[in-house]
Amino acid sequence: MPPDRHLQFLDIPRSDPVKAAVETRLQGFREIYAAYDAAGAAQQAGRCLACGNPFCEWKCPVHNYIPNWLKLIEEGNLFEAAELSHRTNSLPEVCGRICPQDRLCEGNCVIEFSGHGAVTIGSVEKFITDTAWEEGWVEPLKPGAPRGQSVGVIGAGPAGLSAAEYLRIRGYEVHVYDRHDRAGGLLTYGIPGFKLEKPVVMRRVERLREGGIMFHEGFEVGRDATLDDLRQRHDALVIATGVYRARAIDVPGNAAEGVVEALDYLTASNRKGFGDAVPAFDDGSLDAAGKHVVVVGGGDTAMDCVRTAIRQGAKSVKCLYRRDRANMPGSQREVANAEEEGVEFVWLSAPLAFDGAKVSSVRASRMRLGAADSSGRRAPEIDPGNELSFPADLVIKALGFDAEELPRLWDAPELGVTRWGTLLVDGKTLMTSLDGVFAAGDIVRGASLVVWAIRDGRDVAEQMHKWLKAKAASEKVAA
Repeated sequence: MPPDRHLQFLDIPRSDPVKAAVETRLQGFREIYAAYDAAGAAQQAGRCLACGNPFCEWKCPVHNYIPNWLKLIEEGNLFEAAELSHRTNSLPEVCGRICPQDRLCEGNCVIEFSGHGAVTIGSVEKFITDTAWEEGWVEPLKPGAPRGQSVGVIGAGPAGLSAAEYLRIRGYEVHVYDRHDRAGGLLTYGIPGFKLEKPVVMRRVERLREGGIMFHEGFEVGRDATLDDLRQRHDALVIATGVYRARAIDVPGNAAEGVVEALDYLTASNRKGFGDAVPAFDDGSLDAAGKHVVVVGGGDTAMDCVRTAIRQGAKSVKCLYRRDRANMPGSQREVANAEEEGVEFVWLSAPLAFDGAKVSSVRASRMRLGAADSSGRRAPEIDPGNELSFPADLVIKALGFDAEELPRLWDAPELGVTRWGTLLVDGKTLMTSLDGVFAAGDIVRGASLVVWAIRDGRDVAEQMHKWLKAKAASEKVAA
């Protein structure tokens, strides 16, 4: 009797792709994980139980057909697997690289629950789509029959790119407006190359461009046009700007020279990777080389900063986080990678002051965990009498992001916002308080995951399509 394929996980252990040695990683900003070959991907895919009600699929925000394409990979049907992965996700190779699979699909794998190690879903997803690109299987974007209506997308991050693609497929003329000189948003300028190499993003953007989507880069709403100007120009708009306003640290020395925002620091590094002229990097302001670096924060942005500083040749890199390791919001995989690369984590610590007109040290207080707060996590509180001090030539603030004040910046006071500053939308139609203006991604839900932005872009495209069809029908009757 042949072995039961559903029990392969008992004999075949989880095996992640090979990770580059630390000394190799620190030579540059290349991705640190190698790719599977076809045999390795098939073997790992074969560990899947093909559950009848797959938790992995339901915990994936875009509801990827995970067991289905794992089975296709095991059988060697790579073309079909790639086609299936694109049905639910417009950026599968991005999600395969940067999704926190340990909290989503892999964290909810039944085999993980059994103690045998989850199927390596993210790495297989990356293999599927990278293979598809290499083999020329990724089809050009095929626009639907022209509808005679145009849509403006404000923001070229993952939510905006997702919405633009699905709207173009439905036959709309699509214009994407973004303040940066390259599309991609945080995928391009926020996430370092060691997690997401930039050609991976640029080839997706180019596919959209070749499919007839028009990109207006270096275009800032409020400077180059008001929101009302764009409403007059298009039949509908979707706002997908993300959230970029850095959360502040209210301590003495917050404005000292050498105390910088995380996104400014990461953007400068990524621009250097593109070969751009970056004066604030070239004069040393946003370059960690030879410096004692302190990063404040415990999310994935903080991990990006500490690992970037190490690669830039920092003398030392410390990460201060006010809770303990178990309660940090960032990926545990990223923490482990950072520790391997030489980052020192100072758990249960929070800054008290940044000393010097040009920062020279950080004073911090030891923290302890008290009662649970409204999120269910134990709230940090100062542990009196326990202070620390660290040398610091560069302090990077990475405490997360809030929404910018779009109604003020865009001269659109009637644009409704929540008490957090995010855009207020109808839960069903995803329309804002302005007729024909929709919103998606972090500007609605707050700082979140790339995969949720992709899902939101897909959802808003569907709702806009319904509204635009009704609008066209109404105008036809009126004529």
